[in-house]
Amino acid sequence: MGYNIAIITHNTLEAIGIKHILEESFASSAHIYACAGEIPEHLNAVYDYFFCDTECFASALDFFLPRKQKLIMVGSARNENNPATFISKYDDESTIIDKINTLFSDAKLKTRETQTELSQRETDVLRLIASGMMNKEIADNLGISINTVLTHRKNLTAKLGIRSVSGLSFYAMMNGIIAPK
Repeated sequence: MGYNIAIITHNTLEAIGIKHILEESFASSAHIYACAGEIPEHLNAVYDYFFCDTECFASALDFFLPRKQKLIMVGSARNENNPATFISKYDDESTIIDKINTLFSDAKLKTRETQTELSQRETDVLRLIASGMMNKEIADNLGISINTVLTHRKNLTAKLGIRSVSGLSFYAMMNGIIAPK
C-alpha cells in the first residue's frame, strides 16, 4: 500500500505501537509527532493520513478540521457505535489491523465527503444534543415538539450511523458543528 502517515499523540508508547503496525502490516511510512505544531508546514500535504489521539485533536482543531477526510482518531472509547474512523486503543492487534485495513481498502475517508448532508434543523438538533441538552430542552429551545426532536434524532442516526450521544458529540466536534469544551 505504501501510505505516508503522521501519528500525532503525546503518548510515545502508543505512537510506537501504531507506527509498528502501519510499517509492518501496511508497508507504510509513519512519522511520530507529539503535537500538530511539530509537523513542518511543507510536509502537511505529503501525508496521506493523520492518526491522532482525542487530546491532540481537541488542542489543534484549526489544523485537523480541514484535514478531517484524512483523519483517523485513536481513543479510549470501547463502544461499538464509534465512527468508522475511530480506533480504540483497547482493541487487540488483529482487530486494529482489520479496522485499518478496512479504512484503507474501502477508502471510507474519501467517501465521507459524499455522505448525505444534514438539514439545517438536523444540524441545530445535533448541536444541542452535543451540548448535553435533553429532548424536552431541545424542543423548547427550537420551538418544536418533542416528537419532532425524536424524528430528527432518528434521521441523524440513519444518516450518520451513530446511535450514542457521545458518538454524535464526537461527530459534531469533528465536523466543526461544536467546539470542544
